Amino acid sequence: MRMIRKLVANRKAATAIEYGLIAALIAVAAIAAMRGLGSSLNTTFSNVSSNMQPS
Repeated sequence: MRMIRKLVANRKAATAIEYGLIAALIAVAAIAAMRGLGSSLNTTFSNVSSNMQPS
């Protein structure tokens, strides 16, 4: 518990924790964006593939 109090009291540690949280939020946003983009690309490539097959 003392270690946590020291980290909170230390400004450099608090700044590092804040940067870590910001990086985590950016990562979550990037993952969400990539999932949506991946789904869209999958649909596009499926359409192209089905149109390229001989009838």
